[in-house]
Amino acid sequence: MTGKQVATLAPDPGGGETGHPEPSGATAASAEEALARVLADVMHLDHVPADSRFFEDLGADSLVMAHFCARVRKRADLPHVSMKDVYAHPTVGSLTLALTAQAAGAPVAPSSPARSGPAPARAPAPAAPAGRSGYVLCGTLQLLAFLAYSCLIAFVGVRGYEWISAGSGVLDVYLRSVVFGGAVFLGLSALPIAVKWILVGRWKPTTIRIWSPAYFRFWVVKTLVRSDPLVLFVGSPVYTLYLRALGARTGSRVAIFSRHVPVCTDLLTVGDSSVIRKDSYLTCYRAHGDVIETGAVTLGKDTVVAEASVLDIGTSLGDGARLAHASALHSGQSVPAGEHWHGSPAEPAGSEYPVVEPAACGPVRRSAHSVVQLLSALLVYLPLAVGGTGILLAEAPQLGAVLEPGPTVLTSWEFYRDGLLASFVIVFVIVPLGFLVLATVPRLLSRTLTPDRVYPLYGFHYGAHRAITLLTNRRFLTRLFGDSSAVVPYLRLLGYDLSRVEQTGSNFGTEVKHETPFLSTVGTGTMVADGLSINNAEYSSTSFRVSRTAIGPQNFLGNRIAYPSRGRTGADCLLATKVMVPVDGEIRQGVGLLGSPSFEIPRSVRRDSSFDHMKHGEERTSGLAGKNRHNGATMGLYLLVRWVFVFVLSLVVSGSAELYTSVGSVAIALGNVLVVLAGAAYFIVVERAVTAVCPPGPLFCSIYDPRFWQRERYWKVPSETYLRAFDGTPFKSLVWRLLGVRIGRGVFDDGCSLTERSMVAIGDGATLNTGSVVQCHSQEDGAFKSDRSAIGAGCTLGVGAFVHYGVTIGAGAVLAPDSFLMKGETVPPHARWGGNPARRLEQPAPARS
Repeated sequence: MTGKQVATLAPDPGGGETGHPEPSGATAASAEEALARVLADVMHLDHVPADSRFFEDLGADSLVMAHFCARVRKRADLPHVSMKDVYAHPTVGSLTLALTAQAAGAPVAPSSPARSGPAPARAPAPAAPAGRSGYVLCGTLQLLAFLAYSCLIAFVGVRGYEWISAGSGVLDVYLRSVVFGGAVFLGLSALPIAVKWILVGRWKPTTIRIWSPAYFRFWVVKTLVRSDPLVLFVGSPVYTLYLRALGARTGSRVAIFSRHVPVCTDLLTVGDSSVIRKDSYLTCYRAHGDVIETGAVTLGKDTVVAEASVLDIGTSLGDGARLAHASALHSGQSVPAGEHWHGSPAEPAGSEYPVVEPAACGPVRRSAHSVVQLLSALLVYLPLAVGGTGILLAEAPQLGAVLEPGPTVLTSWEFYRDGLLASFVIVFVIVPLGFLVLATVPRLLSRTLTPDRVYPLYGFHYGAHRAITLLTNRRFLTRLFGDSSAVVPYLRLLGYDLSRVEQTGSNFGTEVKHETPFLSTVGTGTMVADGLSINNAEYSSTSFRVSRTAIGPQNFLGNRIAYPSRGRTGADCLLATKVMVPVDGEIRQGVGLLGSPSFEIPRSVRRDSSFDHMKHGEERTSGLAGKNRHNGATMGLYLLVRWVFVFVLSLVVSGSAELYTSVGSVAIALGNVLVVLAGAAYFIVVERAVTAVCPPGPLFCSIYDPRFWQRERYWKVPSETYLRAFDGTPFKSLVWRLLGVRIGRGVFDDGCSLTERSMVAIGDGATLNTGSVVQCHSQEDGAFKSDRSAIGAGCTLGVGAFVHYGVTIGAGAVLAPDSFLMKGETVPPHARWGGNPARRLEQPAPARS
């Protein structure tokens, strides 16, 4: 796809959605009159002049115009209209002229053969559907596999701790910890590689029926590959060697910084000197309908895949090609050698995508860095973890008593008292002490880095930079302080330059990350929703550079934005959800930006100004004071819930340790299983308790409304981390149902995020790919909006797709990877939509026979 609008009137060869070509004999005047009548009906107006601007003159907003587009699509006598058409032609007259001109021209393919490349290879027909029995059998096998793995870990762990605790003296314990830790590290690193080659061999382009025995093998390999300790070495040559051991064809001097681990590694080819930056998806598989489709992803030599990009199966970049940040290649797309593309789906960019200059980084430096990393893990981190636990088991009076045969200590109140105190120390003493580390160590390390200077990878400066990134991105603390006034001093403590802050109580959400806080600047009056990633480091295959990233004053940033150091936005901008921030051209000021590639939209609309009176004066002062009190109580609940959680886990671990004296390693394995199950059950109960007080529902209010504060409590106090353990299993649907999601049978969820669980309805047999999001709310400046969304039966949400609030997706519809389906949109049944913002795609999904 090139993103051109000339193809919007072509019939859909996939048979999903009618193309609505304008009937023979129809005039532009009649189309204009019909469009005006539809808009007047949607906005409850008597008449809409052809030259009135939708947003400025009529007071419409994107939700109203989404309803207008959906109403137009239902009429066979009118052409197809997308939200991008509405923003590009913001009057009925100009919109009619543009659509008429498109209808008069010959329809063109979404992407020419020279640009798109070959479609993915066809695979043999998959086996018959797994059915209900296959669904149950697969879930049973997955549970048994988890139990077997827990038993293996327990058996090895118990034997190791017994051996370590038998050591005499600190030195002997340390040496035993090094030996045992090294053996465990080697075993855990090699096991996924061995299992992959035994169960699968080499991955090939094929289809795998979900819930079948073949899918069970796929799930086992995927789970083990992504839990391998070598994944922690992302950004180093060790990680590249790990992928090579799994079958990936990676050339020399390849640098990979994305933590999204490819699964079908034999289908991944990365040429010499190529770079894959953080938060990019190259999984080499996708879920579609009731099957897993595997396919090749090929990157030539000296290619760059920038931050937060998605490459679907059957895509490629030629030698020297560049794919910009927040971009995507849909299946069948190929970027020719030397070209620079951007957008979702990607299209040729009008300018080159800047990359950092190379530096001297030869094999000796890479090898030395890898050796230092491995030795640090084997001689420092593992002995501290393994040996420290061994010493604790051997020396701690309470735990020592548990391990000794004799009367049970679980009936002693002192045992529970000590567990409560220990958990209190962990949450309320050790965590605050971490602030001392955050306030000192990263600040000292930052003095070793000079902004805009190019450094070679894998040296001292690179180590200092990576340490800063690791230490200052603490999700526990960001979630604790986010969505409250406390996030401002916290970010300042980390090193952010926040200028003169206009405190709103919602300056930043609970998810914000960076590469160095000391070069992150946010202007006065700017508000940031969740998911901001400040990318103030640039990488090549041999070098890196840190630069100041400045977000202008009086901005509002929506969700899931990757903001680059070269961002060309200034003051008073609205950056919409998943927008691709421009890195060339003039500085944008006083406008809104939407889409990838981005285009200008109104900075604000009349509906969002409903609560402007609360931004100043006494109303703001009293509203902020009330919000601070409520947020303070929410933060207290957040810590209390984590304290109780740590206490519950300590009881589970201690109980399994006591049973060890009678039943052996099985008790420890049972404890491992109960840790997962107890954690899930605990946070399910917590979430249902929070929603029982104030159930999430449709809402339009100010951020100073107590109903919004209750929603912030819902986002903060429960946890979602435990959900990852259930990805790709039938148990994920059960957990969603327990959390209030109206979910049908046979839903496959490979890692979707639902921000308001009880406001989402998902039909039977839907497919939710990894990284997809269904978010039933939006915040723009001081206004909060929320509504329900419905995903029809048999729908597919692609990798990294984002569905906004008030959305209805018809049965069997497909949303392509990395798409952004805007608020209020209605996708017809069996249609194929994609892009940012999403619109109908003319080219059907590649058929499989």
